[in-house]
Amino acid sequence: MPLGYTFAMIKPQACRKNHVGPILAMINQAGFRISAIRSTKLTRDEAEKFYEIHRGKPFYEGLIDFMSSGPIIALYLEKENAIEDFRKLIGNTDPAKAEEGTIRKLFAESVQRNAIHGSDSVENAVREADFFFNQRERY
Repeated sequence: MPLGYTFAMIKPQACRKNHVGPILAMINQAGFRISAIRSTKLTRDEAEKFYEIHRGKPFYEGLIDFMSSGPIIALYLEKENAIEDFRKLIGNTDPAKAEEGTIRKLFAESVQRNAIHGSDSVENAVREADFFFNQRERY
């Protein structure tokens, strides 16, 4: 069976608090292969384009402000059953409801500042990975 893939993004507050190393270690230990990685800072316009799907929702403006507030780490991850397995690894969006040992339970501050993003569907994984990485950068 070919490997599946997903897109992930370590968010600004996790980068600011030096949680990148421990988060990457957890991703590796869970059997994911990091086939592309990029450290960058989203402009406000880029954040608006990336989160276009949420435009008009009550949390949208705060999300855009937060996601353009500092560096992020974009990741293209490979593993069988990647999307489902990664969603289990990161835990519930609300860290208070996340299972012990998940990335969000360990490193998130709140629902919005939840340390990491993981694609929730194949369609979103494709769209999100394409936003950050061209095909040549994924191997």
